Amino acid sequence: MTDQYDELLPTTRRALLHRIAVAQAEGRTPSLVAAVVRDGRLVWSGARSMIDGHAPTVDVQYRIGSLTKTFVAVLVLRLRDEGLLDLADPLERHLPGTPADGATVAQLLAHSAGLASETPAPWWERTDGTLRPELADLLEGDNPRKHPAGRLHHYSNPGYALLGALVERLRGEPWHEVLHREVLAPLGMDRTTLLPEHPHAGGFAVHPWADVMLPEPLTETGLMAPAGQLWSTVADLARWAAFLTAGDPKVLTAESLAEMRVPAVGPGGENWSGGYGLGLQLLRHQDRVLYGHTGSMPGFTAGLWISEADGLAAIAVANATSGGDTPRVAAELISLTAQHEPRLPEPWRPLSSLDEDLLALTGPWYWGAAGHTLRLKADRVLELAPLTGGTRSSRFRAEPDGSWTGLDHYYAGETLRVVRAADGSVSHLDVGSFVFTRRPYGPAEAVPGGVDPAGWQAF
Repeated sequence: MTDQYDELLPTTRRALLHRIAVAQAEGRTPSLVAAVVRDGRLVWSGARSMIDGHAPTVDVQYRIGSLTKTFVAVLVLRLRDEGLLDLADPLERHLPGTPADGATVAQLLAHSAGLASETPAPWWERTDGTLRPELADLLEGDNPRKHPAGRLHHYSNPGYALLGALVERLRGEPWHEVLHREVLAPLGMDRTTLLPEHPHAGGFAVHPWADVMLPEPLTETGLMAPAGQLWSTVADLARWAAFLTAGDPKVLTAESLAEMRVPAVGPGGENWSGGYGLGLQLLRHQDRVLYGHTGSMPGFTAGLWISEADGLAAIAVANATSGGDTPRVAAELISLTAQHEPRLPEPWRPLSSLDEDLLALTGPWYWGAAGHTLRLKADRVLELAPLTGGTRSSRFRAEPDGSWTGLDHYYAGETLRVVRAADGSVSHLDVGSFVFTRRPYGPAEAVPGGVDPAGWQAF
């Protein structure tokens, strides 16, 4: 198998195939399968294998490791959206008696609870889950925290095992059965399972100094399964990428998914290269901000990344414990596709209807002496932006009570109100208590603290 689908240009397809061929050869992986999703549709897939004339299809299962965490996070957000928990709830409110009492649900989702990265020995990924039969076995009872809660990102596999147990407690059934019924079945992902189903790849270790291989054990990890147990296919992961991009009302809204990709703990410095939201990793790669997740288990590596700005996602899976840097391959497939076929902007179109009162609000406004513009967009969205650029540009969504709610950037979640004078005319805009007037510090304007009676002067 070389590559499939003809919705990308031949030069693009050749570049993508070349990238995965190099990854399979130089990374010495028995097989590697990859795909590109554009605007929610699978538009290219390719595979390379150590067996001449044969390569796995997009329907062959691979173990996806920590990509499992994205599925668990969606289950938890569903519980939140149903009102069964709050992300600020301490875990013990719903799942008492674990070594992580006091950690909040949000901190567990974001790996900021300060919990240990791994279970006590033996290494959980290569040993049977029956060795850890109770939740108390997942963390050291006297030292479960390695850092103060909420201060920094410290990746914790046991933390996601606890989230899986939380789902089980609130749903009253195993987390993977909840996942199948509430998420996988509605999205048509019938090849994503807890245990492997034929056809599936075998996992291997490749010797670091010789071209020989060793089969890896296919362990059942028990309570640790929510941290990395799932098996899936490239075709199913393409559906998952489409869902993580746009949402699906049957599973989770786009608004809740947008929450998941907001950094939960501040990245280190302005030149950050990676971060974590609520179950989604964030990556800055070649001037693009991507979100998704990486995964590895003995014998397998995986990566799924999404570029919202480009309308692209890419997946790569391989069946070797190390080598090939599969997650980086997925990120580079996005860059290659965007380079060869940059996204076309949507055509400009005029509004289909006009509200004269809203039109009258557009134009220049001033916060003190700082000039801003207010523009009217489709669906009654207002966009407030500084004339000189900067970080306080925001869009606002119309609300039924006549106010607007900030959608992004500095004013995200803040309220914009149109304040009227006694005669009904517009006096000013109030944006989270900031007053915007039609003139910069005009003497008749509603400026907090008043304006010097002498007005603007030359000195």
